[in-house]
This record gives sequence, C-alpha cells and structure tokens, in this order.
Amino acid sequence: MKPILTVFTPTYNRAYTLHLCYESLKRQSCKDFIWLIVDDGSTDNTKELIESWVQENQIPIQYHYQNNQGMHGAHNAAYERIETELNVCIDSDDYLADDAVEKITEFWKTSGSKQYAGIVGLDVSQDNEIIGTRLPEHVKQSTLSDLYALHSVKGDKKLVYRTDIMKKYPPYPLFVGEKYCPLSYKYILIDQDYQLLIMNEVLCVVEYMQDGSSLNIINQYKKNPHGFSFFRKVAMLYAPSLKERIREAIHYVSSSIIIRNKNFLKESPRKGITMLAIPLGVLLYIYIQNTSKTTVTIKKSHG
Repeated sequence: MKPILTVFTPTYNRAYTLHLCYESLKRQSCKDFIWLIVDDGSTDNTKELIESWVQENQIPIQYHYQNNQGMHGAHNAAYERIETELNVCIDSDDYLADDAVEKITEFWKTSGSKQYAGIVGLDVSQDNEIIGTRLPEHVKQSTLSDLYALHSVKGDKKLVYRTDIMKKYPPYPLFVGEKYCPLSYKYILIDQDYQLLIMNEVLCVVEYMQDGSSLNIINQYKKNPHGFSFFRKVAMLYAPSLKERIREAIHYVSSSIIIRNKNFLKESPRKGITMLAIPLGVLLYIYIQNTSKTTVTIKKSHG
C-alpha cells in the first residue's frame, strides 16, 4: 500500500548535516512515509552518501539530482515527483521529531478532508524551545496568513500540505541568474481558497545555519531582485491589512529599482499604495545597496 506522506528535503552541499534528518527518519515510530531528496546541484559527496543509505534499505528513499536552481526550484522538482497524499518539507539542516510521521498521519486520518489544504504544526530549536509562539488553542483551522495577522502567531511553523493542492497552483518562477523566490508565494495563493488544520504538536527540530537563507536575507535581496519583485506583487495583492500592503509595496519599489524596471508602477496590483511607497522604497534600496549586514533573521519558510 502506498504511504500517505512524502518527507522531501531540498539540499545543496549539505552532506555534512543530512545525516541528522536520515537518523530521525530511521527513528520514526510510524514508517508510513517516503523520503525524497532533491539534490540541487551539490558538488560535495551528497550523491555517494545517499547511495549508501539506499543500500542500507532502512527507509524508502527517492533521489533526484538537478542542476542548481535554488530552494524554490528544488520545491518545484519535488512537487512534480511526489505521489503521496501529503507532503512535508524538512530542510537539509533540520530533522523530524521521532513521532512526527505518526502524529501527522493519525491526525490527518481522523480530522483531514478535501476541505483543508493540510496541517500546520510546530517547530522547535535543538534545545527544545518552540520557535516563536504556540498556535492558538481555541482555533481548529485557519489560513497561514490569518495565523500571523489575526492570531499574532510568531516564528516558523511546520507545514504539511496535500500534494494535489501543491500541484494545483503555478510552480515557482525561475529567473535567469537568480536562485531564490520566497516560498510564501504558493502559500499565499493557497490561503485564498483553503484553510489548514491546526495541530499544536512538535513536528520538526530546526537549526538556523550561518549559510542558510534565514541569516542572509540582505544578500538574497541583492542577488535575487526579480524573484523578490515577483513575490512582492503577489504579497501586496493579498496582504491582509493596509500596513502589510504598504510594507510589501516598499519592498516592491526597492526590488524594482534594483532590476531597473521602469514599468513597476504600471505592473503593480496596488498602484496608489505603490506610488505612496516610492520614497521609503528608495530609502530601502539605498540601505540594501550600502550594507553588508547579513544576520537579519526572517521567517525561514515565509519569505
């Protein structure tokens, strides 16, 4: 019988830390899963390491190698290949709680339906501290956006999505010479149509690596302005409050200046707010261009 869950891990030159995820998968109290590794062009010994794990035959492993496209390109490749009902991304520097697969599958079997996009659970740090805040106890389902905007949730949360939902919405766009587009793009689109079931259970142990995207956001802005500009238009269109729309517009203006897009106002889905945001957008552009600060922590999965 086909497993219900695919755990997928995008990885790029992380052979030195991937074993943590592998060991946690071997420890799972429920084996109803497949591990899909999307190797996004690694030049270290990732391929050989995974081949040795396949030979061990401890858990079902699928391995896909592709030329480097960045995190979002690896997610595209994963969604093209996943065939199980549910999927969850565990980053190459993170690992699952020992009973995570059991919690996910049992919760979905008892509470899940076509009405929901999936499940949202908790991340913890390696010293077992919840990342940000717990999820609201009195709320049974919510969109991801509303959790942060209306329920004052903070910090990364672990997202388990229905695979047919992830395939239903457009893939992340790939821009020549760029390696990043915020993963929130898909989550925002899904939020317009579906809610997530809330599960206040720890699913994943996370670590913020110094070479991870969460700690290099300024560099990401500089290197991937087309990806960010694309994302800001979507985020601006669907932002849940005026404050958020203004914030996204400021970032959109800044990214548009970086890519020299003279048509940014015409292309904006919120032209009035974008016009008002131009002065602050220019200031943000100047800040980004003149800072070497790389230790700005943002929500890892939500752009």
